[in-house]
Amino acid sequence: MDFWFSEYHTQNVKMSIRVEKQLFSGESDFQRIDVFDSEEFGRFLTSDGSVIFSEKDEFTYDEMIVHVPMAVHPNVRKVLVIGGGDGGVARELSYYDEIEVIDVVEPDEMFVKVCREFFPDNARGLDDKRVRLHYRDGLRFLRGKQDEYDLIINDSTDPLGHTAGLFTKEFYGSCFKALHEDGIMVYQHGSPFFDEDEETCRAMHRKAFRSFPISRVYQAHIPTCPSGYWLFGFASKKYHPLKDLDAERWKKRHIKTWYYTTNLHMGAFMLPKYVEDLLEEEEGRAKPE
Repeated sequence: MDFWFSEYHTQNVKMSIRVEKQLFSGESDFQRIDVFDSEEFGRFLTSDGSVIFSEKDEFTYDEMIVHVPMAVHPNVRKVLVIGGGDGGVARELSYYDEIEVIDVVEPDEMFVKVCREFFPDNARGLDDKRVRLHYRDGLRFLRGKQDEYDLIINDSTDPLGHTAGLFTKEFYGSCFKALHEDGIMVYQHGSPFFDEDEETCRAMHRKAFRSFPISRVYQAHIPTCPSGYWLFGFASKKYHPLKDLDAERWKKRHIKTWYYTTNLHMGAFMLPKYVEDLLEEEEGRAKPE
C-alpha cells in the first residue's frame, strides 16, 4: 500500500508526497509536529499539516533569507533570528566570521528537539558558540529593544497561526526600533500566486513599506512551498538591496552555496508583472493622503 502525505494549498489544489515512513509525531503547546521520510524530498517536517521544510529544498530558503542581506550590509555584528528553531538560518550565518552574536528566539522547545534529532545538518547551526537560544515569544522578546541589532531575520512560519503576532504593524515597528540606524530586516513574504494567499502578501508589504524607508521584495523557487514560488521581504533603514550590493566582497568569502549567487541576488528582485502590480498597489495605499 502506498503511503502519501497531502497538503492542501487551496481548496482545489493539493501537493502530495509519497512517504517511505513516518519518523515522528507529537503535539507541543504551539503546534502538531510530524516528520516523514520520502524518496523525493528526503526527510521533511510539517506543522499542523503544512510542510515547513525538507532536506532537499531547505537550502534555497535558508540561503536566500541570509545571504541577500549579508551581501548588502557592510558590517553585521549582531543578528536576531525570530523563529529559526531548526537551525538552518543560524547555520548560514555561522559562515560569517565578523558576526559576534546570533540571538535565536524560538518559542517551541519541542520543535528544536525534533530538529536536533532528525535534521542534524540544520541543527548544527544552533551549536555555534555565538548562538544564544531563547525559548520565548518573538514579539515579547522585541518589546523594549532599541538600537541593538544590525540584522533581524523573521524566520517564523505562519501569519495566521501561533506566530500571527510576528506579522502585525506592532511587530514591524518593534523591529525598526530594535535595529541600528543602518539596520536591515528580512522576512518570508509568502506566495502570491493563489488568490487566497494574495491578501497576506499585500498586507505584509503594506506594513513594511509604512515602517521602513526602503522596502523591496525578492523571490525564489522552493518546490514544497505553495505553487513552488516564494517571496521574501527586504526592509532597510539605509541600504538598498541592489545599489548597495557588494558582490566582490561577498565572493571573497568563498562561502559554498547551492542556490545563492550574487548574479541571482540581482535577478531575484526582478519580479513578474502581476507581483509588481500588487506591490505597487499596496505602496499607493500605504502612502498618506
